[in-house]
Amino acid sequence: MTASEQADGQTQRWVLQFCHGYDGPFLDCARQYAVLFKGTPYKVCTVYLTGKPSEEVERGSASDEVIFLGYSSAQVRGLKLGAIRDFRRIVASRDFALCIAHRFKPIYVALLGSSLPVIGVHHAFGDYKRRSRQLFANFFRKRLMLLGVSNAVRDDMRSCLPDWPAERIETLYNRIDVEAVQAEQVAREAARKHLGLPQDAWVVGNVGRLHPDKDQATLIRGFARALPQLPAGSLLAIMGSGRLESALKALAAELGVDDAVRFLGQVPNGRGYFKAFDVFALTSDHEPFGMVLLEAMAAGVPVLATDCGGAREVVEAASCRFPLGDHDMLAQRLIHCSDAEFLSELDNLQRRFSDLAVKETFWQLSMPSRLKQCF
Repeated sequence: MTASEQADGQTQRWVLQFCHGYDGPFLDCARQYAVLFKGTPYKVCTVYLTGKPSEEVERGSASDEVIFLGYSSAQVRGLKLGAIRDFRRIVASRDFALCIAHRFKPIYVALLGSSLPVIGVHHAFGDYKRRSRQLFANFFRKRLMLLGVSNAVRDDMRSCLPDWPAERIETLYNRIDVEAVQAEQVAREAARKHLGLPQDAWVVGNVGRLHPDKDQATLIRGFARALPQLPAGSLLAIMGSGRLESALKALAAELGVDDAVRFLGQVPNGRGYFKAFDVFALTSDHEPFGMVLLEAMAAGVPVLATDCGGAREVVEAASCRFPLGDHDMLAQRLIHCSDAEFLSELDNLQRRFSDLAVKETFWQLSMPSRLKQCF
C-alpha cells in the first residue's frame, strides 16, 4: 500500500466484508452486499478467507478493494489464529465502520479479531444448533447482528437464540441484478440448441446438485405421473451433477420415462440457458432460499416450488407450490402449467428481490440505520 493510499484510508470510511470463499453462489453474495453501499460515503473492502487471487473474482465482487488471504479449508479449522492475526492487520489499515461477515467462520474471526460491530449473514439452516456457537453468539451479542437470507433461516436462528431481541436477528433476502442476469440469458432457440433439447418439446427444467437435499427423485416421479397428460414429446431436463446421478437414471428407467428425462450435467453459466424451459420446478428439501427461482423468473419462466423453507417466500402464489415429497400434487401442478397461461413473475422479482428493493430494506435495519445517520 502506498503512502497516499494509507492517508486516504485514514480519512475515508470503509465497510469490511468478510467472506469464507467465492465458490458457487458466494461470489454473487459478496456482490449483493457490496452494492448496498453504492452511492453512499462508504467504500467496501471485501476479504476472502479461502481461495486464490483472481481478477474475475475482483471484478465480480463489485468492491473498492479485494483482498485474498489464501487459506485452504484445512487451515481454517480449529482456532484460526493465523486468520485472526491477518484480520487484525487489515482492520488496522482502514477506518472501518463495521464488518459484514458471511457464514459462521468469518463471523468468529471478525469478532475475535476486531472490536467492530459485525453483521453476520447466514445462508443455511442449523448454524446455531450447537451449544458452543450459541454461547459464542451470546457473548458477543452487543456488537453482533444476524441476518438470514429468508424468514425460514431467520426463524431457525431465533429459535436457537431465544433471548435475543427480534431486531437483532432479521431477514435480508438474497437478490439479483435483474438487468445483468437477463443480459446473460440467451434466447429460447439458442438455449435449446446449446443444451441439445428439441425446439418443439414442452420442457420442465430443474437446476441443482444431484443430492438428496434437492430431491430430484420426487421431480422424476411427479413428471412420470403427469407425462400421459402433458403435451406429446414433453421432456424433463435436469441440469447438474452429483452422487445420485446413477440412482436417478435408474429411477427414470424403472418408471419407464428414461427417454423423456435428460440429464444435462454441469453446464457452465447455467442460468444463461433458462429460457430453454417452459416451466422451472424446484423440489428441494427445505431450501434456505432458492436463487435459481430468481434466475428463472428473470428469464420469464413460470416456477413451481416446494411449500417449505425459503422457497415458499419466493414463490407467492400457493397454486405454484406443492408439499415436500408430494409427487402427486407436483404432477397436478405440471399438468396445470402445460394447459394454462401464466403471468410473468418479473414484477414480483423487481418488487422484492432486486438490488434496489433489498437495498431499501437494508438501510431500515437497526445497525445499518445508525450508519445512515452519519451520512
